[in-house]
Amino acid sequence: MRCSDDEYWNVTSLHQQRLEKVVQTLLTCAAEHILDLGCGQGELLTRLACEKQFKRIVGMDTSIEALTAARQRLTVGKGGYDADRFSLCHASFTDFDKDFAKFDAAVMVETIEHIEPKRLSAVERAVFIGYRPKVVLITTPNYEYNTLHGLPEGALRHRDHYFEWSRTKFRAWAGGVAKRNNYLVVFDDIGTVDPRYGSSTQMATFKRG
Repeated sequence: MRCSDDEYWNVTSLHQQRLEKVVQTLLTCAAEHILDLGCGQGELLTRLACEKQFKRIVGMDTSIEALTAARQRLTVGKGGYDADRFSLCHASFTDFDKDFAKFDAAVMVETIEHIEPKRLSAVERAVFIGYRPKVVLITTPNYEYNTLHGLPEGALRHRDHYFEWSRTKFRAWAGGVAKRNNYLVVFDDIGTVDPRYGSSTQMATFKRG
């Protein structure tokens, strides 16, 4: 892992900007124990591994193939999987697991849109009531920006997305979750900001009240 390679972590792509925004927010919040919900192939896990502040990091995903790829990415020091610092869990973050109930922060990077709308209440119960971390970060596409990506009206960015929220809808959903569960929420833009359409990615930062 090239943690000290400035060129490797040069923030150029939108995805790199997402990861860097999440990491910097977690550092600012003084989080040490992190849940990466829907970790995929471990890109965020790899970036988190570069920061000594993060003492325990758990990646959760429903795909065994993705978790296998994530494990391969997580080379620490001279190589090898640091089992004292990392865990990978084959599970869905719609289902609460009491073993992960005392973490400082939970992160969902571009995953909420992969959940069927009827299951969003299960996400809320598991994450905000069950895990109830001090901080929850959620990034998701801004549907309004799709026109600037050249997508036709009504098209989504990925065939596995069940929905993509406008800024208004995302803020309404996040605001409701925050109010019901005693969190405060603020919103950030990630990527170039257009005066009409906003940014390509939107992020909500929930802090427990």
